[in-house]
Amino acid sequence: MRRQIRIRRATRRDAPTLVEFNAAMALETEGKELLREVLSAGVQGLLERPDSGFYLIAEAGTEAAGSLLITNEWSDWRNGNFWWIQSVYVRPQFRRRGVYRRLYAHVQELALRDPGVCGFRLYVERENHRAQSTYRAAGMTETRYVVFEELKPGVRFCAETK
Repeated sequence: MRRQIRIRRATRRDAPTLVEFNAAMALETEGKELLREVLSAGVQGLLERPDSGFYLIAEAGTEAAGSLLITNEWSDWRNGNFWWIQSVYVRPQFRRRGVYRRLYAHVQELALRDPGVCGFRLYVERENHRAQSTYRAAGMTETRYVVFEELKPGVRFCAETK
């Protein structure tokens, strides 16, 4: 029997689960072993600063089935905020059961109540075709943009790769 999926905002007590989910997602999708102390501080930091964003948790009964993070990006072209969907993770035993679909629908519902939100964005690993298929099925389209980044010297977030 399928368990009902309930979506709620994460609280500080969810930090260990969010750290676990983020570490699992990074290892699975990018082969990166995140530094737990940095990751834990990052999750805690976001939970303590709700103006920076928020996490949503999908629960099946009392078990956390998945989560995602929402952060803001101001768009001067649109005079509104894009909500960036980040750190998406669904536990393997809950995949292909509509958990992400429910999380995304909840994000859409929240945005409908917030006139400052103009849309949604996310980035995904080039080789993560399953996730890309999921996002397309949810109604998202690939953009023409390519993401660039540069970390400040000395920033470490994962174990060194060979």
